[in-house]
Amino acid sequence: MGYNTAAKTDPESVIDEEWGGMWFLKETLESDHVGFSILELEPDGKGMEHDESDSGQEEIYYVAVGTAEIELPDADETVTLEEDELIRIDPGESRQICNRSDERVKLVLVGAPL
Repeated sequence: MGYNTAAKTDPESVIDEEWGGMWFLKETLESDHVGFSILELEPDGKGMEHDESDSGQEEIYYVAVGTAEIELPDADETVTLEEDELIRIDPGESRQICNRSDERVKLVLVGAPL
C-alpha cells in the first residue's frame, strides 16, 4: 500500500494525562524516514529536556493551539511561539518545551532523518 492513516490516539500517550499527552505516531504510520508526534501540555506542563546529538535528527515544532515556550539552555535563550508559528532546532541544541500559559497548548513535532 502506498499510504497509511492514523489517529492521534492510536498509540498510547507516553506522558501522564494530568500533564497533557504525547503520542508518537512514527510506528503507527510505518514511517521509515520521518518522526511525527503530537504533544499537548496543560498549564505549567513541560516536555523532557533533550538533544538529538546521538540520532543526528533535526526537529521542527509547530504550535497548532496556544502558546509554547521553547527553552534552549545551550544558547541561554527561550523562544516563545504563538499559534501557527514554528521553530527548527539543530540536533545538538538542547531543548525543552514548556507551557507557561493558562490554556492547554498543542504542538506537532516532526523529526528527520531517522
